[in-house]
Amino acid sequence: MNEQNVFYKLRTKSGLSQDELAEKVFVTRQAVSRWENGETVPNTETLKLLSKLFHVSINTLLGSPHPLICQCCGMPMDDSIIGRDKDGTPNEEYCQWCYADGTYTYSNMDDLIDVCVGHMVNESFTEDQARAYLKQTLPKLNYWKRYEELSDDGQFEAFKQQLIEEINALHIEGMPKVEKLNALVGRFVNLEYRLPNGMNVKFLDDGTTYLGNQLESEFGGDRCFGVLANMDFILICTYEKDGVNPELVLYKKR
Repeated sequence: MNEQNVFYKLRTKSGLSQDELAEKVFVTRQAVSRWENGETVPNTETLKLLSKLFHVSINTLLGSPHPLICQCCGMPMDDSIIGRDKDGTPNEEYCQWCYADGTYTYSNMDDLIDVCVGHMVNESFTEDQARAYLKQTLPKLNYWKRYEELSDDGQFEAFKQQLIEEINALHIEGMPKVEKLNALVGRFVNLEYRLPNGMNVKFLDDGTTYLGNQLESEFGGDRCFGVLANMDFILICTYEKDGVNPELVLYKKR
């Protein structure tokens, strides 16, 4: 898709006139018209504004001239899974699992490999092969090459440890102790729970990245525990395979 088609499609999809878009990004209507006709391309600062406004990467605005790869986990990306800076601007360097609201969610490469391997193993790609591939690939990515520069000196890890301690202090019957919390994107774990009053409710935002894990029940059987948390709440539920028949165990504001 060329640039002019991108600008036109994004504008019309958002229901904006050329005048309305021009006002939002501080340019003239004629400038918008020239973008859509392929005569000019927005400058860098305007591209950043457009990226935030339309929730797409600058790469998309420029017609997707190159594939996007997360510079932490190596996963191919499109606009639906790109991470966000603190101000909500898409950051095309990272996926939502590795970078959420301006925060890097992984500081230990081995932990990241443990998470990724489970999604890579299939009939033609063994666990050993997946681990070997990741150990070779991840050190070449920008995040790990610049880790000392990008690191937050353990602040996020300290926050995760605090959450783990709070969750374990709840002493949920049948749930083993939480040892790790991984990044989980809302739309993949946003289960719908039936409340006692008969209402069906979802508690998560599909576009937000949370911390959580899945734990096997100490009682055995087909149900397992799901744990989700962030700065505002802790949610614990049980469900069957693939999130079937979820039941809310606890929702606690922090």
